Amino acid sequence: MASIPDEYLWMVIVGFIIAFILSFAIGANDVANSFGTSVGAKVLTLRQACILGSIFELLGALLIGYRVSDTIRKGIIDVELYNGTESTLMVGNVAALTGSCVWLFVATFLKLPVSTTHSIVGATVGFALVAHGVKGINWMKMGFIVGSWFISPVLSGLISVLVFLAIKILVLNQEKPLEPGLKLLPLFYALTAAINLFSVFYKGSALLHFDRIPLYGVFIITFGAAIIVGIVVRIAFVPWYRKKIQKYLEECKVEDTEKGKDVETSLDNDDVSRRQLIDDENKENLGKNELEVTPSGKKFPMGASIALLNENLLTPPLLNGNILKEIDLGTPQTKIPSNFSTPESDTSCHSSQPLLCSNNSIKDESVKEKSNPGESIESIVDVKVEDDLETGRNTVRDKPETVKLFSFLQVLTAVFGSFAHGGNDVSNSIGPLVALWIIGSEGSAAQKTQTPIWILLYGGAGIIIGLWVWGRRVIKTLGEDLAKTTPSSGFCIEVGSALTVLLASNVGIPISTTHCKVGSVVSVGRVRSKQNVDWKLFRNIILAWVGTVPIAGAISALAMYLLMFAV
Repeated sequence: MASIPDEYLWMVIVGFIIAFILSFAIGANDVANSFGTSVGAKVLTLRQACILGSIFELLGALLIGYRVSDTIRKGIIDVELYNGTESTLMVGNVAALTGSCVWLFVATFLKLPVSTTHSIVGATVGFALVAHGVKGINWMKMGFIVGSWFISPVLSGLISVLVFLAIKILVLNQEKPLEPGLKLLPLFYALTAAINLFSVFYKGSALLHFDRIPLYGVFIITFGAAIIVGIVVRIAFVPWYRKKIQKYLEECKVEDTEKGKDVETSLDNDDVSRRQLIDDENKENLGKNELEVTPSGKKFPMGASIALLNENLLTPPLLNGNILKEIDLGTPQTKIPSNFSTPESDTSCHSSQPLLCSNNSIKDESVKEKSNPGESIESIVDVKVEDDLETGRNTVRDKPETVKLFSFLQVLTAVFGSFAHGGNDVSNSIGPLVALWIIGSEGSAAQKTQTPIWILLYGGAGIIIGLWVWGRRVIKTLGEDLAKTTPSSGFCIEVGSALTVLLASNVGIPISTTHCKVGSVVSVGRVRSKQNVDWKLFRNIILAWVGTVPIAGAISALAMYLLMFAV
């Protein structure tokens, strides 16, 4: 165990505590990026997502997490400015952890999926501005990173949409999508394996000696393993999938047949009940002296239903149509004028018989129930938007065979997404902590030592605990509220975002996994249905993104200003 001077010890201890809390917040907020769509598509339960996330977040942190942590702790600011004033740099890292931690907890409480990368980078810039002003920041690197924040959701969304359109043409639009899907299944598995294996072995972990593998060796391992995976899937899994899905389809047919009989019986009963309701109303009104006039000028005893039926204007099955929207059938003291227009019936149904109310009237009543007296028009419009959103999402569905076909594939891509997230985002919590540890141990701001593997484990453990305790909040926002996902679209979302994140991780750019996933969810959701995306929620997420860097930076700067008096 390295010896740390007493004057640095308190900062290292405080840094470890805050870094663990920050890792907890990252697990609660950012792991939703990996499993939100799988849970939203009902492919995984929340418990299953937490178990898989625990395993693969930790593996990603260990295998590829160190590269991005180097960028976080040394790439954002010019550490040479702190030679001779190492204590200032250590205090700055404590402030950076504090600023990022506070903002992430606030965002998670509000159920907003924000970028932890934005948060820690903004916090790092915040303390650097207090310590050395603008000269303490690597603005070129910062601009490169900021550019990647805008590029990542667009690039991830584009890749996801292209993958989805290809699958839509080759599989989803086919009359019998099972066989085309099974033919492409080995390719899907092979490509997914190749992308992730390459990310692990190319410029791999020095601690695991992966960095000693030459480039040609990386290609041999990557594509050799991918080919083996494709062959195994083709020989072993495809026949098994075919039998399993065909059996499932037969069960669905039997179930649909039974449901059809039940529905037919139910419709017959409804028709009898509807006619009985009309007869009861007419019998009641025939004994009254009030008369109503039909459009042709004929007079009938009060009871619009019998009048209209005798005029052959309407048949019983159409009594829920638009005409009755403007007729108050259940108000016996109201004369029906020839134009069939009454002010009250424009927004509500006064009939004592719900079956005689128009659908639009019932919807209007539901709007009134949802709104309070004095509520603004905007609130009522919001209710209509929610209804339109629900209608649009009801059109987003997969055929039974494609649900089964893509379910496990989506789980596989979600697992790799979790692996990528562990590699990219564990650096957000342990980057400043590694700087604290190495500076305290070496006494130099240069930080030439590699990231210790046990600190990667420490950060990964915090992420796992945060996922289990608080992860459900943002998982629901990303997986269900933002847009409806199905196994096929979820697979495309996972592939696009994971590919973007893994490529960036290997280049050493700390891009936002949140931006990648949200970009893919919105892009694929919009392609599937014009009314699938909750644009109001998306607007709120964008506002949170824009505010992340300045808010985290401001909190960090304030903490830095206060802590400098303690040194």
